[in-house]
Amino acid sequence: MPPPSEAAPRRPDRVRRFSRGERWVHRATAALMGLCVTSAACLYLPGLAELVGRRHLVVTVHVWSGLLLGAPFLLGLASRAFRADLRRLGRFGPQDRDWLRAALRPGRAGTRPAGKFNAGQKVYAGWLAGAALVMAATGALMWWTGLVPLAQRTAAVFVHDWLALAVAVVLAVHIGKGLADPEARRGLRTGSVHRAWAEREHPLWQPDRAGPYEG
Repeated sequence: MPPPSEAAPRRPDRVRRFSRGERWVHRATAALMGLCVTSAACLYLPGLAELVGRRHLVVTVHVWSGLLLGAPFLLGLASRAFRADLRRLGRFGPQDRDWLRAALRPGRAGTRPAGKFNAGQKVYAGWLAGAALVMAATGALMWWTGLVPLAQRTAAVFVHDWLALAVAVVLAVHIGKGLADPEARRGLRTGSVHRAWAEREHPLWQPDRAGPYEG
């Protein structure tokens, strides 16, 4: 047995998961997305529209929250940690295919290997980014009516409305997943998570490793 002076140092119980800048990007994006969804509901649901009133103000809030939705992302690009996590989210490897197969067959035994982000989180991030771009484009056609003929504006309204409903459903699932995992929420709130949680949920993630970004 090695003497105490030569024993390996004890690893801390908590590991850093998100930087302060990343947490700011998430909170600002969530707030703007919440304004978009809430104002849209007030515009399209008669009961809410009658309760809230002031339609012009609601429309203004909806338009500006949509226009500003990409601002936190663009500002976040100044953060090295944020850019590193974007690379992780954009990298889909064999372990992600294994994770999806295990997730789609819950009745069968199988592991769910994951780096810092699992395959579900990567799919969600990619889908939401694409949906936000389509929503912004169709919303612009609806707001600036002189850009395209009436037929194209009508198509834009159809796509915008139905995609908004899909976004609301996906966001509800995302929030539900977060509510079911207190440690994941703590990571977004404080920036760190318990090591045991990280090793269980993201076994391929190496938070102590310096150098090239993994996972």
